[in-house]
Amino acid sequence: MKAVLLDGFGGVEVMKVGEVAKPAPGEGQVLVKVHATTVNRPDLVQRMGNYPPPAGDSEILGLEVAGTIEELGPGVSGWKVGDRVMTLVGGGAYAEYAVAYASHLMPIPESMSFAEAACVCESYITAFLNIFMIGGLKDRNTVIIHGGGGGVNTAGIQLCKALVPATKIIVTAAPEKMERVKGLGADLVVNFRETPDFSEAVKEFTNKKGVDVILDHVGAKYLAPNMASLGYAGRLVIIGVISGIKAELNLALMMVKRQQIIGSVLRSRPVKDKGDIVAEFTRVALPKFADRTIVPIIEKSFPLDEVVAAHRMMEEDKHFGKIVLQIA
Repeated sequence: MKAVLLDGFGGVEVMKVGEVAKPAPGEGQVLVKVHATTVNRPDLVQRMGNYPPPAGDSEILGLEVAGTIEELGPGVSGWKVGDRVMTLVGGGAYAEYAVAYASHLMPIPESMSFAEAACVCESYITAFLNIFMIGGLKDRNTVIIHGGGGGVNTAGIQLCKALVPATKIIVTAAPEKMERVKGLGADLVVNFRETPDFSEAVKEFTNKKGVDVILDHVGAKYLAPNMASLGYAGRLVIIGVISGIKAELNLALMMVKRQQIIGSVLRSRPVKDKGDIVAEFTRVALPKFADRTIVPIIEKSFPLDEVVAAHRMMEEDKHFGKIVLQIA
């Protein structure tokens, strides 16, 4: 089968499209004929040699696929060959075929294309898991979602608007993306280039009450303004550390305000845990995709042979929403 292969680790030049053996599904798995996948930030980190796949998963890049079931592995029931599915994978999505656990599959609604379905699993499930299941966001809460314009950020805004419409949404974004973020429904958009300490803007917007949940992928640089922006019993959920891993924290203030800091990673979770998360997302959020309340935002689709251009677009932060790789 055709797949994107790495010739060492480094820049985009290490990626080449070549031929490898088609994988076979094991116990509880299915083989998916991949129609589309997407580029996610962890793919770039893995390409650089800093984010290896979990043990037993494919070393081929790619964390989510949309396609059709090609083959059922031993012990799989409830699915059949030809079913249209979207799924998380631990690796292997940048290829014509990928292996996935049956418990991680979701049916693609008839209203969705393969390209749209390819956008759902990594970004929307990440946002859903960390804002709702871990962050505990409720209606009429206030949330900060950093990274205006990225896949997880836009997914988070859409999920908040669809599932808890009275929630107030604050987003930090680059100036060139602020209007599009506002168009998605953000109530306050802060230009992070002009206002790296966004906490004063947050305090003014919330009348000094602070926010209930923060979803952060920035890490060390944002720890102080994040904690200053959290209200009493607020939750900071950290899913990335692109600015560094070490920062000072006022533990006394955190204790008095009963705040929580929670670290979260999706990819390395046990198979059963991922299955439970997918099941809850399917129950709560998938109907919003089926009725087109939520429509994944696609910046551009590239054929697999143009994977280098797709990675460059993400590296240059020129996208809004998702970057799709079309495979079949």
